[in-house]
Amino acid sequence: MFLAEVIGTVVAPVQIPLLDGMTLLLLRPVDAAGKRVGKTRIGIDRAQAGVGDRVIVMDEGNSARQMLGNPDAAAKTIVVGVVDYIDRDGDLIYEAGAQEAAQ
Repeated sequence: MFLAEVIGTVVAPVQIPLLDGMTLLLLRPVDAAGKRVGKTRIGIDRAQAGVGDRVIVMDEGNSARQMLGNPDAAAKTIVVGVVDYIDRDGDLIYEAGAQEAAQ
């Protein structure tokens, strides 16, 4: 599992039937403080996330198949939650919407 920031959506008019009706998100992995780490990925959205959201991502095939309820699904990366805030050792290091409010 890792944290990521949703930086866009992906539209693929030709795709495998499993993805019909599902939203694909462009994900930039980040650490808890929001620093970029790792390579950008595409994930299946199961948490109704949107651009700018910080999300929790599972990146393992069996977990993705379980989330989709399909043991034969050709899927690996899946968004499973939207992060409200991150508290580390009593310090609030991320809060959803706080950056927009500060601007």
